[in-house]
Amino acid sequence: MTAVSVPTPLARREARRFHLFVSPWVVGFVLFSAGPILAAIVLSFIQWNLLQAPKWVGFANYVRMVNDPEFWESIGNTVEYGLGSVALGVTFTFLLALLLNQPLRFQGLFRTVMYLPSVVSGLATALLWLNILHPDYGLINKVLASFGIQGPGWLASQEWAIPGLVLMSVWGAGNTIVIYLAGLQGIPRTLYEAAEIDGAGWWRRFWSVTVPMMSPVIFFNVVTGFIAALQSYVLILVMTEGGPGNATMVLGLYIYRHAFVYFDMGYAATLSWAMFVLVIAVTAIQFSLAGRWVHYEFK
Repeated sequence: MTAVSVPTPLARREARRFHLFVSPWVVGFVLFSAGPILAAIVLSFIQWNLLQAPKWVGFANYVRMVNDPEFWESIGNTVEYGLGSVALGVTFTFLLALLLNQPLRFQGLFRTVMYLPSVVSGLATALLWLNILHPDYGLINKVLASFGIQGPGWLASQEWAIPGLVLMSVWGAGNTIVIYLAGLQGIPRTLYEAAEIDGAGWWRRFWSVTVPMMSPVIFFNVVTGFIAALQSYVLILVMTEGGPGNATMVLGLYIYRHAFVYFDMGYAATLSWAMFVLVIAVTAIQFSLAGRWVHYEFK
């Protein structure tokens, strides 16, 4: 016969404290996350324009989505934007963090300047980059013209609109730089000293010490960067409204258009579940590949 353990007064007191402190999060999740999730599931099976009574349509919204060419076009634009913004953002911010980690004069000032764009509002960022990417008087085309290069139309061109948005996405990457800096400063100096004793040069120390030790941080930024990029739509709405044509119609903006322009709430909910599946699939692929390049010191 197994003896039943009786919780001690200290264990009961700690349990009460645990439930007390965790209850605000649970209440908030139920009210603001679980409720909308359940509502989205129900909405995806109905047709509702907010003015008339909802009509149950079963899987009709899902069938419509699969046969919707604009949906697949938005998926392609979303993946293109996500790949470009994450590849450029992760690489650029890592190199910038390496520079800011050097013992430079005015190091604190440089770090502050690099972080400042992160606190600029989205609308101000959009207006700023509309001017920077303007084909006639934009800063980038002005610089290219000084080297005798004819700049592209950027947001006015179907071929260059997504690359223009990818360039804009690097703006405000201060949080990513802070994470990289924390990772760089956590690398033990003894590893670099051992590499120097073995005659390793700068490149060998970077490739054999810095990159492996930073790979968990890079992986974190890649995963979170993809999740953010796949859901992006606010700045794109302000800057291009999905144009020219549908060249920048990403999935988030397509959902917004059906929900708050066409008032097609049922179909918008169905598209939202497609975004959820896309984010889960991309994240799962990244985790499945992580074992090939991410180094964990205590694995």
